[in-house]
Amino acid sequence: MRLLIVEDEEKTSSYVHRGLSELGYIVDVATNGIDGLHYALEMDYDVVILDVMLPGKDGYGVLQGLRLYKKTPVIMLSARGTVDDRVRGLREGADDYLAKPFSFAELVARIQALIRRFADDTADPTHLRIDDLEVDLQSRKVTRAGVRLDLTAKEFCLLSLLARHQGEILPKLMIAEQVWDMNFDSDANVVEVAIKRVRAKVDAPYPRKLLHTVRGMGYVLESREADGRQNGTP
Repeated sequence: MRLLIVEDEEKTSSYVHRGLSELGYIVDVATNGIDGLHYALEMDYDVVILDVMLPGKDGYGVLQGLRLYKKTPVIMLSARGTVDDRVRGLREGADDYLAKPFSFAELVARIQALIRRFADDTADPTHLRIDDLEVDLQSRKVTRAGVRLDLTAKEFCLLSLLARHQGEILPKLMIAEQVWDMNFDSDANVVEVAIKRVRAKVDAPYPRKLLHTVRGMGYVLESREADGRQNGTP
């Protein structure tokens, strides 16, 4: 999941960025409305966290510009928490409104609720199944043959990316960009190490292998029971 924070208050943006990153989200930060609108239009985000008072272009202006082209879920933040402020934010196209100061736990709960609602509206499943592997994107729970798998935040991000693209070969560069927000051309060791760790948890204890290496191309998560193809190398 990729989130955008548009917030000029460094203390708030750093606090939220750190907390969401620790939960496994990829988080971008813009410190003014002009950059925020540019990021929101150029990238595909699961949720935008948008402050009202911003330099360059205020949050309402960013929201209006975004709504001309995209329906990305938006949570507006504002120190002004009056009824009129909340009503204006919702009328301008925000999906939720959170008054400052707010608790991080409440922000996370609202992010998850928006992701769930948007997934329901677009018929994008939050529960994925590949053979006997089940990935619940909402509860961040993974099981194989009914057994709960203990994954780190990054391991879950990697597996969920592969699960959302099951049957598709994902190159190392795409995986690095989506999971670690890294751009590189040659050093893909971080991806190989992570794949090896996920494979040890998802595949090693089970006879049927689901995570496959396609040499020279990347990785694919799929069931190959029918043709018996197996590949357990990183």
